[in-house]
Amino acid sequence: MLTSSSKKTILITAASAVILIFSACHNGKNGGNGYNSPTAAACSCEANWFPHATTPNTIDGKGGPFDIPLTGSTTNCQFHQWSWQKFLWLTRPMTNGHAFFQDSLIQVDPDLIPVPSHSNIPLVLSDTKQAGSKGDLITNPAYNGTAYKVYYSIYVNKTLKHAADSFKKVIDTTTSLLNNSLNFPNGSLELKVSWVNIAAIPAAEQGNYYQANSTIMTVPSPGDTVYTTTTVALLGMHVVGRVINHPEFIWATFEHHGMQPYYNWANATDSSDASATAANDKLLFAKGSATTMSGITWDTTTKQADSMYRVFTLYKYGTPRVAKDSFMPGTCQAEPVNYANVDSLNKCVAANLTPNDVWRNYFYNGSIWVNMDGLTEAQQDSLIIAQGFNIGNAQTGDVVRGSLSVSNITMETYLQTFADQTQKIFTYNATSIANCFGCHTGSAGITFNDKSVTATSPLFVSHIFRNFVSSTAAPGPKATTLAAKKGKLRKLTIDEAKQQGVRDFLNNLKRKQQK
Repeated sequence: MLTSSSKKTILITAASAVILIFSACHNGKNGGNGYNSPTAAACSCEANWFPHATTPNTIDGKGGPFDIPLTGSTTNCQFHQWSWQKFLWLTRPMTNGHAFFQDSLIQVDPDLIPVPSHSNIPLVLSDTKQAGSKGDLITNPAYNGTAYKVYYSIYVNKTLKHAADSFKKVIDTTTSLLNNSLNFPNGSLELKVSWVNIAAIPAAEQGNYYQANSTIMTVPSPGDTVYTTTTVALLGMHVVGRVINHPEFIWATFEHHGMQPYYNWANATDSSDASATAANDKLLFAKGSATTMSGITWDTTTKQADSMYRVFTLYKYGTPRVAKDSFMPGTCQAEPVNYANVDSLNKCVAANLTPNDVWRNYFYNGSIWVNMDGLTEAQQDSLIIAQGFNIGNAQTGDVVRGSLSVSNITMETYLQTFADQTQKIFTYNATSIANCFGCHTGSAGITFNDKSVTATSPLFVSHIFRNFVSSTAAPGPKATTLAAKKGKLRKLTIDEAKQQGVRDFLNNLKRKQQK
């Protein structure tokens, strides 16, 4: 799908992989954005993705699969294929043992400031806060003897960084352009990666994880910075990429297998709360059962999860379900096509990676995007701005598509739903669905020229860009400070700098819960 010359796909059967002429995911009207027929052919990986060492990059602009006329339509399968191919391209093994993304992208802090290496080790980790909840994810100490915090790194490619630098200069020079209809160029890319100390994982399992040397930076007391060299294991990755006709980006996510159990929807009844069970200890889940959602609820008062070491996934592949193992009704997308496409691709890729490829131990948990079929570029930008915080809504008639409740268990542990966390699980409906667009929108709360303003632009879908352009953006460890406008801007503390983003999230959460 992702290269115009490729016409073959691999379809997994019980006995072998069979090369077929590509016919996956054909659909009728609006089918590509979630309404494809349940009888569509299996969504399959492509022959030229393998071997992994030579996976080609996706074609994100002209001549690519999303470069369609206004009268045409995309398919659900195309977005999932783009996600898997982009991930394989990013994780290609290099001769130095690194994955391609480590040496070829730029590590930045949450304010889009490049993170300098320490002691010649390029990966520097200091951020432990989850999106929205600001909670820390702690591994299960029973899994290997000690509990460890999960850390996060952010990467961007040169295309996005150069564009961001240019846009910021324009906005700083002409402040009226804080509100704009600009968007990032095709091929712009952001990654967020979760890591944990390799010692959190039993020795017998460590070889199943991609590992990297890192410097972990901690500040045990004001003015006291400690750097510790540590081998870390990669747990999960968000892959966020801009393709033609989709200025909102495609938001895809990948995880390591087996870190936590799934909620068992087959056992859901009209009187049950969430139930997830593991016979043995897992990295994020202590053996036994979780009978409530307390393990995936962050308590802002106690500053910990309501139930430690009881992390589980609410919706596999980000596809919302309800009691009795059925897919959630009343959403803007028919199922089981999306779920089936993700599952089919996972099986196809796993069957075609070599047994010793460490990335065979990771899987794709889905992606989301917005239905832009039939819209001009100007209309696409206007849709993002007009939707505001509603862009992530997933009820009948809404515009989001794909894995409607997509999340990564290591990054959105405590934000898997916008519903009241005390509700019975079986009462959930489409108004409870949470996804990336619940927070990543074209509306941004920014402190600019010492004033709190709400600015609108497709650029602000990127949180790191909105932090970058805001006058409150605070530098990361030893990074260059942002230049203030002469006599107009006041440098705030890091805590102050984060307050506006937290307020945005809490206000959006309140709106979701009141619906």
